[in-house]
Amino acid sequence: MPMTVGTGIPTDMTLIADKARQAERLGYDAISVGETAHNPFLPLVLVAEHTQRLHFGSSVAIAFPRVPHISANIAWDLSKYSGGRFILGLGTQVKGHNERRFSVPWAPPGPHLRDYINCMRAIWDSWQNGTKPNYEGEYYQYKLTSPFFNPGPIEHPDIPVIISAVNPFNARLAGEVADGIAIHGFSTFKYIREVLIPAVHEGARRAGKDVSKVHVRGGGFIVTARTEEEVRLAKERSRRQISFYASTRSYSNVMKIHGWADEAAQLHRLSIEGKWDDMVGLITDDMMEEFCVIGTWDELPAKMREKYAGINTQVNFSAEPKNPDDEAQIKEVIASLKTIPAVGEV
Repeated sequence: MPMTVGTGIPTDMTLIADKARQAERLGYDAISVGETAHNPFLPLVLVAEHTQRLHFGSSVAIAFPRVPHISANIAWDLSKYSGGRFILGLGTQVKGHNERRFSVPWAPPGPHLRDYINCMRAIWDSWQNGTKPNYEGEYYQYKLTSPFFNPGPIEHPDIPVIISAVNPFNARLAGEVADGIAIHGFSTFKYIREVLIPAVHEGARRAGKDVSKVHVRGGGFIVTARTEEEVRLAKERSRRQISFYASTRSYSNVMKIHGWADEAAQLHRLSIEGKWDDMVGLITDDMMEEFCVIGTWDELPAKMREKYAGINTQVNFSAEPKNPDDEAQIKEVIASLKTIPAVGEV
């Protein structure tokens, strides 16, 4: 499959229509909305309404606060409304946020998410094909419905499901039961190549899938801007973001593969103490080179080709044009990124 190019979009509902039309005009293939301070699905209705070609999806929606039936229903409606352009991206979040922010009881996230996706697909099968609800898993069940609660078949019922993953178990799960993986930004390219991608391929082989058909997107931080000075400022913003992620114990394997276990432990202690500014100084330039692709718009295509060739099916690039010349340059960058060899082409 050829390389595609995606971007994020602001969650300010007053801006989304214009931003979505602009992204389509610039040549992007996909738009995603994350779940941080706002609902990830509401903006996507506007994306569907104001674009004709773009694929779009959640990147990612937190799964467990929504039962499978709720997510299945949202995805069904968005797929129908958009003519099959919707992609459901799901993530587990960490234990603390599930329990203390979302009030969701914690369970082993990998098996929990496997059951979630299987239940959701059983629901879709029931709606599309009229099969009797008969799913019972470890955490979820779908054994009761009526015509009143069935939205009925749609033209594009095979809704792609993408799993966000930092650790190997969920990466294998992405290859096995999902349609692909959204690699977390907090992943060095060494970790992606040596840990995550082999795990995705192992999962795909277990399920008898062609690994070249598994969607792979994301991974690393893209630090870019028009000028070197703007890149320098963007680099420091990314350094702060990386220090935040690196303080999360669930992500410590990424640090350990580079011999940074002590730094990870120190960052965690500082985060507990609320010393966020002190954390930034622990992220060295060498770490930044491992986590990021850093360069001006002119430099970016060659640098991203070096990092992503043969691994991804989609790369991400975000840029904010301020004038027609910027738009023209961004179009050129996007066109160049589409020539990066995708999975199976190297």
